[in-house]
Amino acid sequence: MSDPLALRRARLGLHGAFAVSGLVMGAWAASLPGIDARLGLGEARLGTALLLIQLTGLASMALAGRIADRITSRRLLLWTAPATQLVLIAPALAPNYATLLAAAALYGVGVGFIEVGINAHSVELEQRFGRPIISAFHGLWSLGSAAAGALTSLGLVLGFGNQAILIAVAIAATALMAATTRPLLPPPGQDTRGTQGGGSGSPAPAAKIGAVLLAALFLLGLGGHLVESGAIDWANLHAANVLHADDALAPLSYTVFAVAMTVFRLLGDPVRARLGPGRTLLWAGALAAAGYALVLTSGAAGGLALAWTGWVLAGTGIAVMVPVLFSAIGQAGGTPSNVALISMSGSAGLLVGPAAIGFLSEGTSLTTGLLVPAALAAFIAVGGPLTMRRLARRTPHPAPVAAATGAHV
Repeated sequence: MSDPLALRRARLGLHGAFAVSGLVMGAWAASLPGIDARLGLGEARLGTALLLIQLTGLASMALAGRIADRITSRRLLLWTAPATQLVLIAPALAPNYATLLAAAALYGVGVGFIEVGINAHSVELEQRFGRPIISAFHGLWSLGSAAAGALTSLGLVLGFGNQAILIAVAIAATALMAATTRPLLPPPGQDTRGTQGGGSGSPAPAAKIGAVLLAALFLLGLGGHLVESGAIDWANLHAANVLHADDALAPLSYTVFAVAMTVFRLLGDPVRARLGPGRTLLWAGALAAAGYALVLTSGAAGGLALAWTGWVLAGTGIAVMVPVLFSAIGQAGGTPSNVALISMSGSAGLLVGPAAIGFLSEGTSLTTGLLVPAALAAFIAVGGPLTMRRLARRTPHPAPVAAATGAHV
């Protein structure tokens, strides 16, 4: 049984790790205009570098899951997490396009390792608490990402160059990640003292979820990220090109979606605890589908106000989608490799989403293209509860309850 104080420290440390990971990702995104200007890339070459990050990240997630299966997610994070933050220096210093591509590939590997590590550990930690805590971790990631944009803007206003800001973030994030991963715990069922002291204890045996259920979870994760991608890539363009919104107002369309998603991620764990995973996915998909329905009809009536209402509903609904999937895998006794599969579904969704919606919109209209995420939201509302019921039947045993240890945190 874990010490309550050790549990609190581990949870606080993982909060920090998620926030730092979001900070690094946000700093990278905020630096893209500066990198583009410094190297004279243009949209095509910059897009190629971004695609390379996604592809190498996708490949490294599978490897990271396998490694975590063997050495535990805690050790994976202790041994690799600080270094994965430091690799941000590589694209910051790239002197030309060829070097940027190599740096982007390296950065993508780092993204894959850190994403699998922190998500797998969040699943293990939730099992120790015996109640939903994963959603808040993702909320802190979003806050870290938003903070990076604000800090980058402040740094530029104060006269610091884009390269200097990226290097400073990378160095600070490396130190912070080393500190936040130290309190993390081995998985439930493993000897805490042996592992924390560097012992050779092996992970507890994991359950076999089965290929069909894993495929269903992957499809749900893919669909959820395609729903999110619809807002990330197309919300502002919909406001500008379909609703003909003012230049100052159109960019706020994705902002209202992101704010709603972040807030509900921070507040979503008690909702998941009350509703359970199946009903949570039902409401998540239903709210996201209703939100997209409002966006799709806003061009005919209601305009920007109706579209913003739709994006708020969509962001609120999709906020807890991925935390529910991760949590369900933990409840079923899944492995870090199973967690990596959900992470991979996210990268695949964000990779496929822009192209799928874009190509359909090119031949028809953006309103028609946005039917794709709307339909996937409805799929989540129907398929999510069914998958959760099937997965619950494979749950090997109830999760340990934090209250039994006195860990009310």
